[in-house]
Formats: sequence, structure tokens, C-alpha cells
Amino acid sequence: MRHRFTCWPLLLLLLLLWGCASDTVKTVQRAAAPDAPFVLNGRVAVRHDGERTSAGLRWVHRAGEDEMLLLAPLGQTAARIRRDALGVTLEASGKTYTAQDAETLTRQVLGWELPLAGLSRWVVGLPSAGTVADIRRNADGQIAALHQDGWDIEYSRYATPATDSLPVRLVLRRERLEILLLVDEWEK
Repeated sequence: MRHRFTCWPLLLLLLLLWGCASDTVKTVQRAAAPDAPFVLNGRVAVRHDGERTSAGLRWVHRAGEDEMLLLAPLGQTAARIRRDALGVTLEASGKTYTAQDAETLTRQVLGWELPLAGLSRWVVGLPSAGTVADIRRNADGQIAALHQDGWDIEYSRYATPATDSLPVRLVLRRERLEILLLVDEWEK
């Protein structure tokens, strides 16, 4: 009877390692259209003025609208950000806040700025449209670093070495703010 239970710690360790190692990314190539819809699941870590916070992330992007869910460790929705033609809404802690853009709204409510306007392009490895960007590419032709609209974006990992591969790890920096975005899964 005693030998039957001695394998449990090993099985538990293997299950934990398997869960941590699941780096599956369904969609690995950028869509042909520059503002193509996407869905991503991942994690975000924010460091601002010496404070750190992190959350799970589910982001659904379509032309003209976005919905971001910031998730607590057990998967509950901690905050929801919605953007459409009427403006941006942020729901958190039972309260609803609105503004014309995500940058203003997140600065007022969260204390730090989420650059949603540019981020929908930066997250797929493209510069934002309409403004000048300083781009540095890696040996595979992918963007390694991008400076645009006052933001420094560093791409440290892509799903594959292909030029049109999607990023899976990027860091955005501006003044005293750093946003780390890890993409666990790209969906179509």
C-alpha cells in the first residue's frame, strides 16, 4: 500500500511541468490585412512608479472595436476594457468608467497608460499607421525594436523564425512605465 502513493509527488511534478511547458501557439503567421481581426490569450505585467502588477489577458480585436479582459490568477475577470466607435469603457470593481480613448481612461482609472491605439498593430509585429516609426530588424527580418509615438517596443521572441510570424513576447516602455506582454495563444 505504501508503494502505491510514493509515485504521486512525481506524477504531480510531471503534470505541473507539462502545464508550464505548453507553449502552443495556434496561429503563428500574421494575417495579410494590416488591421485583421485577432484573438490572443496571454499574460501582462506592468511596472509603474515602483509598483508591479500582473494579470492574465484575453484580447479580442476587430476593425473598429476591441475587448480586453484582465484576469485574476484564478481566471475571474478583474477588469474589462471595451473600445468601439462611441469611445472606451472600463469596468472594474463593480464600477464603469468611460472616456474617448483608452490612453486617457487607463491613466485616470489604473494610474498608467495603455496605448491601445498603437498596441493593436504593435502586438502583431507592425508599426502603427499614420506616424513615423524607427524600426530595427533582427536577422530573420522581424522587428526587433520599434520606437513610435513616444513608446519603445522591444520584441524578444516570435512564434517561429518566419518573417511574418507573430510575436509572443514584447516589452513596451515609456517614461516610468514598462508593460511586458506574453502571448500564450493566438487564435484566428
